Amino acid sequence: MDLGAFSISLTVKDLEASRAFYEKFGFSVFAGDAAQKWLIMKNGDHVIGLFQGMFEKNIRWVGTGRPPRRAMLPAPLSRRR
Repeated sequence: MDLGAFSISLTVKDLEASRAFYEKFGFSVFAGDAAQKWLIMKNGDHVIGLFQGMFEKNIRWVGTGRPPRRAMLPAPLSRRR
């Protein structure tokens, strides 16, 4: 059974500490802007978003199948062909 794509957006208190923590597990920054207090990190097909001060609670996303690659990119990059 294919459970599809899964990602989670985590509310964090310290973006840099959270980034360092997830890098220990093999995640690397894929997109985002640390100056704006958000990063998207990937480890293979696994995607997590780190957001400082943007949401009250964590947000999870489960889809059927893998979302189009452009759906995982920040808006300015997704418009490029």
